Amino acid sequence: MMGEGIPGLAQAYQALFVVALAVLAVLLILCLVRAVIGPRIADRVVAVNMMGTMVMVIIGILTVMLQEGYLADICLIYAMISFLAVVVLTKVYLGVYQQKKREEENGHDDDH
Repeated sequence: MMGEGIPGLAQAYQALFVVALAVLAVLLILCLVRAVIGPRIADRVVAVNMMGTMVMVIIGILTVMLQEGYLADICLIYAMISFLAVVVLTKVYLGVYQQKKREEENGHDDDH
C-alpha cells in the first residue's frame, strides 16, 4: 500500500483520491451537458472525447486506490474503444457535412 512507512500518509492518499474522483464526477456531468446542448457538432464530439478521457482517469485512480491490477487492463481497452468511437463520430460528421455542402451547391445551381 502507498505510504505504509509514514503514519497517516495512506489516509491522506485516500482522501486525495476521493476528492479527485468527486471533482472528476462533476466535470463528467458538465461534459455530458456540453455533449447534449452543443451547439455545434464539433462541440459534441470534443465533449464525448473528453468524457472518455475522464473515465479513463477515473479508472486509473480506482486502479491505484483499490489495488486491483485488472482495472488497468480495462482502462486500456476502454481507451481503444473511446478512440475508435471518436474516429467513427468524426467520420460520420464529415460525411454529413460534405453531403449538406453538396446539396447546397446543387440547390444554388438550380436557382441560376
